[in-house]
Amino acid sequence: MTTRNRQVIERWVELFNRGDIDGVIGLFAEDGQNFGRSVGRDGVRAVVADIFTRFPDAKLTVHEWMADGDRVAFRATYTGTHRGVGRLPVDGAMLIGVPPTNRYFSALHMHMFRLEDGLIKEHWGARDDIGMMRQLGLLPPPAPPPP
Repeated sequence: MTTRNRQVIERWVELFNRGDIDGVIGLFAEDGQNFGRSVGRDGVRAVVADIFTRFPDAKLTVHEWMADGDRVAFRATYTGTHRGVGRLPVDGAMLIGVPPTNRYFSALHMHMFRLEDGLIKEHWGARDDIGMMRQLGLLPPPAPPPP
């Protein structure tokens, strides 16, 4: 089961990197959860579509995998160029209504999934949203250390 579940998430990353929203959604259970909220496929579709509206070239480069039974997790670099206006509270909810900066970012992401019957039942993630916003020019850089 562990190997099969990891293969499902590897496919999810592959489809995400191709911008295949329908493919990404097809790997979620109809009653799937995102960050502990029951959102179903329609909710996941809205989030993924908003990501690709803001970052049409969004990509995940996975550096490390962990899988155990029904859980699969990975550490990755998330990259993209801010070219659209977000409408949903995605990526820390800091890009809602923000005009495109046309700037590129590269930020650390970690994602964890729980699968059931070969479909994603639950998803959680942790991201460097502050670092992303700084690279997009929307937050100031960190203060220099004191002398």
